[in-house]
Amino acid sequence: MELTPDSIVYYRSGPLVLSATLVLTWVVMAVLILGSWLITRRLSSELPVPRWQGVLEIVVGGIRDQIRSLAPGAAETYVPFVGSLFLFISLSSLLSIVPGFHPPTGSLSTTSALALCVFVAVPFFGALSLGLKGYLRHYLEPSPILLPFHILAELTRTLALAVRLFGNVMSGTFLVAVLLAVAPVFFPAVMSLLELFLGQVQAYIFAVLSMVYIAAAAQAHEGLTKGDKQDG
Repeated sequence: MELTPDSIVYYRSGPLVLSATLVLTWVVMAVLILGSWLITRRLSSELPVPRWQGVLEIVVGGIRDQIRSLAPGAAETYVPFVGSLFLFISLSSLLSIVPGFHPPTGSLSTTSALALCVFVAVPFFGALSLGLKGYLRHYLEPSPILLPFHILAELTRTLALAVRLFGNVMSGTFLVAVLLAVAPVFFPAVMSLLELFLGQVQAYIFAVLSMVYIAAAAQAHEGLTKGDKQDG
């Protein structure tokens, strides 16, 4: 049993390498895009709504409610980004029930890419709401001496996101592999269900942490802006 999709190579030609991580990431994205198109092409506002539309509304509504609890009044701005993170990680875990499918989130390169998306999203949403100059000012607060520490905090937070998701996905895969070798009849089925559940938990945690970082930055900048107005 392969523990990481990076070790599985489907095609190699010189510098071109198609590993399972890359191919299965495309598969997850294709399923999300195709599924979204199929569900939303015939949306209905009348009862009863189609079954899959109802499922999608529950998922999107749940994501929106979680975001609203962290960033009241700005949920619609963050739903597309945070929701995409959650759905990608969640679906990667759910598809592991398909024989031969290895969650791309079991690769450090994938989790690092997701964490880098969050790393870019934090200043993007901050600059979007306050302007680039207004956002960058907080790196010099309360003293310019703290600039290196602010930058270091951003980098270590990104690393922590990537390693946390990778470690949790890998630990579940490793545990299933060990139990498969020890008791191949009973434990694997139970542990596979547990792995699916933990995958959803990890998707939720990653999305919530991403939203916390974005909301914390936005609230800090808003506080600075309000303070400037009061001083003026």
